[in-house]
Amino acid sequence: MTTPTRNALTDVAGLRVGHATRVGEGGWLTGTTVVLAPEGGMTAAVDVRGGGPGTKETDALDPRNVVRRIDAVTLTGGSAYGLDAASGVMAWLEEQGRGVRVGAGPREVVPVVPAACVFDLGRGGEFGARPDAATGRAAVEAAAASAPGSPVAEGSVGAGTGAVIGGLKGGVGTASTVLDSGVTVAALVVANAAGSAVDPATGALYGRFFDPGSAPEQGGGPYPSPQTHAQAQARIARAREEAAGQASPPLNTTLAVVASDALLTRSQAQKLAGTSHDGIARAVRPVHLLNDGDTVFAVSTGTRPIDEDNPLALNDILAAGADMVTRAIVRAVLAAESVRGPGGTFLSYRDLYGS
Repeated sequence: MTTPTRNALTDVAGLRVGHATRVGEGGWLTGTTVVLAPEGGMTAAVDVRGGGPGTKETDALDPRNVVRRIDAVTLTGGSAYGLDAASGVMAWLEEQGRGVRVGAGPREVVPVVPAACVFDLGRGGEFGARPDAATGRAAVEAAAASAPGSPVAEGSVGAGTGAVIGGLKGGVGTASTVLDSGVTVAALVVANAAGSAVDPATGALYGRFFDPGSAPEQGGGPYPSPQTHAQAQARIARAREEAAGQASPPLNTTLAVVASDALLTRSQAQKLAGTSHDGIARAVRPVHLLNDGDTVFAVSTGTRPIDEDNPLALNDILAAGADMVTRAIVRAVLAAESVRGPGGTFLSYRDLYGS
């Protein structure tokens, strides 16, 4: 396997990513991220394992149902209120004539826009400051305006703007790889979990144990020094004391879009969505709790056939999907920046431990 230059979801040719970010005055700390398909759409599936999901149009992705291809996936802050962002994405797609055709007119389509939300209500200080249809439209327009193969912004942007993971600042992360077969597999995550990404005994990120580039012999050295870890724990304790009575409830969710250019059936895409949850479980502990809404979408642009005569040809793609989710969570945590505001203090891993 090799890592493409961008190491991002957009390494799957044809996919574009757009963020809309709202921060600052008015108590804002939230946003929306849209993954836009190439013209003609993409095969998609979903697997939900959290106990408190907030989703839209996920039933349409069941392989037993009629919708064969979709044009966009929406990831958003704002909990269930933020799902309104998908309406803005639908409106933009309708104007482009993209969606399930239901008539002869150029705009006689019904766009199917699966969406999932994370809980970030009140983290900017104002409970009512959350994404709406205009936020979703801004995100899809940003995706459409981006050049093919553009880098994807990570950290406290888009749906990851108000993300928190185990009490630390979370955010958006992305990663990709090219398999020996030439197939590209990539992931984009919004890391926002009730569980922690950090080993409490050492301060190491759980996910770095699964990243070969982080091994000590590769110069990665995933373990912080005991002194650094002790200082970080003391700072976290002080931040919690300062936020006593102010902290928001631990209602969270980790979202992911796993993508490939392999030609996958809808059932194969659903299997990829399911196994990719293993990538969350490697990077976050505990995971899939009742107050999480962990949801993974799998999408396929279908430009690269796989060996239909080999029933195990999918295995490498399944394994890579989980690996990319783990790597993307690590990147999200490392890219996040500390936030101090009326909604609370959320320290970043980098602020506490360095890079």
